[in-house]
Amino acid sequence: LQLVESGGGLVQPGGSLRLSCAASDFTEDYYVIGWFRQAPGKEREGVSCISSSSTYYYGSTYYADSVKGRFTIYRGRAKNTVYLQMNNLKPEDTAVYYCAADSQGVDCGLSSILYDYWGQGTQVTVSS
Repeated sequence: LQLVESGGGLVQPGGSLRLSCAASDFTEDYYVIGWFRQAPGKEREGVSCISSSSTYYYGSTYYADSVKGRFTIYRGRAKNTVYLQMNNLKPEDTAVYYCAADSQGVDCGLSSILYDYWGQGTQVTVSS
């Protein structure tokens, strides 16, 4: 499974961006998908995740407290894409954002050790 992120860029505080995570496997909706970020000098942190669509947990989403109410994760109509809509961006959201897939899980979590496939990352910079 290969994951490719896109949609990053430079945005002013209060602005919005939508990140995309496209998978080479068209059954991506069977995977738990997570979004993580890593700012310079900081550890990678979980931002949001969405559970597998094939189980009881279908549609479940989780968010870090720092992004609740501002970020939304969802699956696109094409089964191989997951999006992260980011609104009201703040300078502290500046980081490289990664999507990741957990091929064994059903419900999702924000610990990076759960995920076994990773994309290369896309830079998000929030600055005036």
